[in-house]
Amino acid sequence: MALPGPTPLNLKGQQRPEKVPSHSALQQANGMWWEKCWKTAVAVGCLLSLCIFTQIMGVWILYMLNGYGAFPAAHKVLDLMQYLLSATGTQSSLEEEIIQKELWRMESLCPLLATLFIGIVILGIGVLYCLGALVPSSIPVFPDDRRQSMSRQPSFTYSEWTDPQQEDVFSADPVPETPVFDYCMDIKPESDPATLTVKSVGLQERRGSNVSLTLDMCTPGSTEPYAAMLSPREQSTQEYLQKASNVLMAVELQKRALDDAALQAEFFETPMNFVDPKEYNIPGVVRKNRYKTILPNTHSRVCLKATDPDDFLSTYINANYMRGYGGEEKAYIATQGPTVNTISDFWRMVWQERSPLIVMITNIEEKNEKCAEYWPEERVTYEGIEITVDQLIQADDYSLRIFTLQCGGEKRSLRQYWYTSWPDQKTPDKAPPLLELVQEVEEARQQAPPRSGPVIVHCSAGIGRTGCFIATSILSKQLKNEGVVDILKTTCQLRLDRGGMIQTSEQYQFVHHVLSLYEKQLSCPVEE
Repeated sequence: MALPGPTPLNLKGQQRPEKVPSHSALQQANGMWWEKCWKTAVAVGCLLSLCIFTQIMGVWILYMLNGYGAFPAAHKVLDLMQYLLSATGTQSSLEEEIIQKELWRMESLCPLLATLFIGIVILGIGVLYCLGALVPSSIPVFPDDRRQSMSRQPSFTYSEWTDPQQEDVFSADPVPETPVFDYCMDIKPESDPATLTVKSVGLQERRGSNVSLTLDMCTPGSTEPYAAMLSPREQSTQEYLQKASNVLMAVELQKRALDDAALQAEFFETPMNFVDPKEYNIPGVVRKNRYKTILPNTHSRVCLKATDPDDFLSTYINANYMRGYGGEEKAYIATQGPTVNTISDFWRMVWQERSPLIVMITNIEEKNEKCAEYWPEERVTYEGIEITVDQLIQADDYSLRIFTLQCGGEKRSLRQYWYTSWPDQKTPDKAPPLLELVQEVEEARQQAPPRSGPVIVHCSAGIGRTGCFIATSILSKQLKNEGVVDILKTTCQLRLDRGGMIQTSEQYQFVHHVLSLYEKQLSCPVEE
């Protein structure tokens, strides 16, 4: 006696009714069957035509090999076809004897057998194709059964699965292994994750995933030390980023800037230190990230002050504190370009951190949106912070906006440098304008009020162009004060604070070129 099969259950363990194909689904299945039959008939006709054609061409070639010319051989082929197709027996015994004698008078039967073999092979292939087309390889899936046709590939950001309608589908999936992504490519918005490619796990490792999020939720505006519990791979990544160094003198810097192969090898050897998306597996976080896989390192992320410290979303912003020259703490803040959902959070961060300067290195749109226009035409208020545009100064390669911020009776001045001559994933056409902007921002920083906070730097993702600008700022000071630069060590320092800083090998080479130019300016000052 057969035992009854198990009752279908959904992923929550509740009984689920069996799916019954609808009338429209059956009609569609019948239509697909007739379409298969029609395509099979067409294929059979084509294969038979090909088989007959090859046999005719083979006999024609045989006649020519037997000494006939092209046209007489063709005439003989036509006579042979008439003999084979005749059903009335009109040929005389003499004609039949002549045709058979000519066929068997060939120098060898091998060409004739080869022709027949080709025809048999073509017919065999046709039969196998028709059988495969008519017999289904698996049970057809009806369009109404979406659960059966759903892709099971892991998503890049697990917090997107928090939608109540999708909870049944994904809650029972095992946690996939941590992917390591190749960022040497155009980064698309979060609506197009299919363009991301997975690299083999090597030195380009993320920071440890064992860091509890409760550590950096405790005190807004604070940073936490690295976690002690790291896997061997994570430990090797940390050791490399903490110890890697390549000090370059002035002459060595000039040679190094021209050695593209060595710079590319050095760049790809350096771990990116990206964050595992599972570290932010919290409902709603996905709406606050411009790109799903570019997340702030947990130990150095900026925490916004909130009335409810237990509300993680109110404290979250995709931004990291970055160390400056000589290990200066919180010299910069690297962040993504604000989205429509995060403009208020961005201005909260500007006010909370007392930032005197914003450096924006992206256009509003570059094929797609790279940054929301977070500043007003004249005046706007976000989260009780009133932002007023006082002045707009247009330079050759950037524009300068001077704002007045007011909140709770306190007023502050803020400058925004918007550099628009740097394409995404690439480098500027000229190095001097970037070097001038770095020097201009540094002078403005020196003139800021004593209690001013970090300089906020952002592009679109907050790692590529942002990393180049911050690295150039730090290394310019080192070259001026010490006469040497350690670009590798500075890159590693930036990636310890925010994964992926200096995003491509081309950008890494560009930093070397900019500093080489700056060294020439220091050694040969321009006469006034």
